[in-house]
Amino acid sequence: MTAEKIAELNGHGNPIFTLELSQKPGILFTGGNDKGLVEWNLNTNTFIKVMFPVKASIYAIHGPVGYPLLFTGLRSGQVLVFDFIAQKLSKSLNHHVKPIFEIKSVNHKKELLIASEDGTVSVWNMDTLELVHTIKVSADTIRGIAISPNEKQVAFGCRDNSIRIYDLEDYTLIKSLHGHTMSVFALAYSPDGAYLVSGGRDAQVKIWDAATYQPIQNIAAHLFAVNHILFHPTRPYFATASMDKSIKIWGADDFKLYKIISREKGYPCHPLSINKLAWNGDHLLSVSDDKNVIVWGIGF
Repeated sequence: MTAEKIAELNGHGNPIFTLELSQKPGILFTGGNDKGLVEWNLNTNTFIKVMFPVKASIYAIHGPVGYPLLFTGLRSGQVLVFDFIAQKLSKSLNHHVKPIFEIKSVNHKKELLIASEDGTVSVWNMDTLELVHTIKVSADTIRGIAISPNEKQVAFGCRDNSIRIYDLEDYTLIKSLHGHTMSVFALAYSPDGAYLVSGGRDAQVKIWDAATYQPIQNIAAHLFAVNHILFHPTRPYFATASMDKSIKIWGADDFKLYKIISREKGYPCHPLSINKLAWNGDHLLSVSDDKNVIVWGIGF
C-alpha cells in the first residue's frame, strides 16, 4: 500500500474539526474554530467561498443523501440548515444548548439524529424539520453516532466510556457495551454490517460483533485519542485518525495494520491532532488542528 500527498488546502485561520463531501462531486465542506463554513473545489484543490458565517465553532457537518440541505452543528448547541436550492440558511434548529458533536440521518425513516454534550440525541423529521423525539442516552456527552447499514440499529459513543446500542424502529435501548477505559470518540459499522468498530480517548480500537455485541478484538491502535474511524466505501479497509498526529489504514477483514501516515514515517503529514477523515474514492482527506486539509492518494 502506498500513500502520496496530492494537495494541501490552506485558508482556515484556526483548527478544523470536521469535513463533509458534497453530494455534488468535487465539492468539499469544512468547519472548525473559524467564523464560517468553507466550500472547496476538489477538482482544482482550491478555495471557493465561505458559505455562511457562524457565531460559534463548527463541530459537525452533515448532508443527507437525497436532500438539498446541509446541517451544521455548532458549539452553541444550534444546528444551522443551509438550503442549496434557495442558496441560503433556511432554518436554525434551536433545541440543544450544549455543543453538537455528531449529526447523522436514517434514510428510510427520513429522520435526522443530533447528538449533544447534554447527553441526549434529538430526532427530527427531515421533511418538516420538526422535532419528533428526544432520547436520553447518557448523563454526559455523546460524541459519536454510527448507524448500521441495514438501518435497524444505531450506536452512540459516550463520554462515560460506554457505547449504547438502540433499536432504530422505536428508539429503545438494546445493549450497553463496556470496554473502553476513557471516552468513546469514534464509531463505525463495517459496510457489510457484520461488526462495529469503536475508538476512544484511551487510544484503543475495539471490534464488536454486530449480531451479539460481544468483543471480537482489541487493537492498541494509537498513542493518543482515536478521533475518527472511517471505512473505505468499496475496498476492505478502514482508516483511523488520531490526536497522535497519525493516520493508520487497517484491513477490514483481518484487522491488520497496512499503513501509517505520519511525520515519523517520513510523510508530509499534519504536525498536530488529526480530527476527521473522508474517503473520496481512493483519495483520503484529513483535517487537523494545524488549520489545513490534506488530500492523500492511497494506492492499493
